[in-house]
Amino acid sequence: MTMSQNHSNRQWHNWLVYDIGDHFLAKYSPNYKGTLYDLGAGESPYKDFFLQHADQYIAVDWAGSFHDTKADIAADLNKPLPIDSEVADTVVSLSVLEHLCEPQTMLNEAFRILKPGGGMVLQVPWQWWIHEAPFDFFRYTPYGLKYLFEKAGFVDVTVEPQSGFFTMWILKGNYFSQRFIRGPRPLRALVKAALLPFWYLGQKLAPLLDKLDKNWALETSGYYVTAKKP
Repeated sequence: MTMSQNHSNRQWHNWLVYDIGDHFLAKYSPNYKGTLYDLGAGESPYKDFFLQHADQYIAVDWAGSFHDTKADIAADLNKPLPIDSEVADTVVSLSVLEHLCEPQTMLNEAFRILKPGGGMVLQVPWQWWIHEAPFDFFRYTPYGLKYLFEKAGFVDVTVEPQSGFFTMWILKGNYFSQRFIRGPRPLRALVKAALLPFWYLGQKLAPLLDKLDKNWALETSGYYVTAKKP
């Protein structure tokens, strides 16, 4: 099974989002080791993938999540976690930090539960619409992310943009146009049929056009962060 096949939300207008995510998760696969804690795991769509690299996968999420969570540990990530210190070899957290009203607490706790030498992989959106309202609190620049990680105690903090200007704007346009699909079923089908070529061509062209963008970090769709506990 590929990583993308785990995404029930993957649709015609946004498949590039998942292709980008799959690319970066595969890129960071050497980081997934030993006992891996997924903070804000939701429906645990990457569990099988992570277990190709790590020995154990532990999902952590709160009971009030919008997702059909499959958490092994129910916990509010805005508060101290009911997890012993120095038990994790790896911590991952994907599209979660923006939903936390106390993001520093989560990073402090991630640092605490990591063993010395353990690592963290985190992803956050940047140029992205408000989602899962009202639990959408922050957007982070690379400088803000580095500050928060280093304040928690992490070292070797690397922040990498996940796309360039064109991918960001084409995806935003696709999400915006998708909202026009409404009304009676025949009308919805007609509007979708008219939009499909633009969605497809845009997502095919976006990665090529991104080569014209010499500084992806300025207007990317999101960032990936890797960091270590000394």
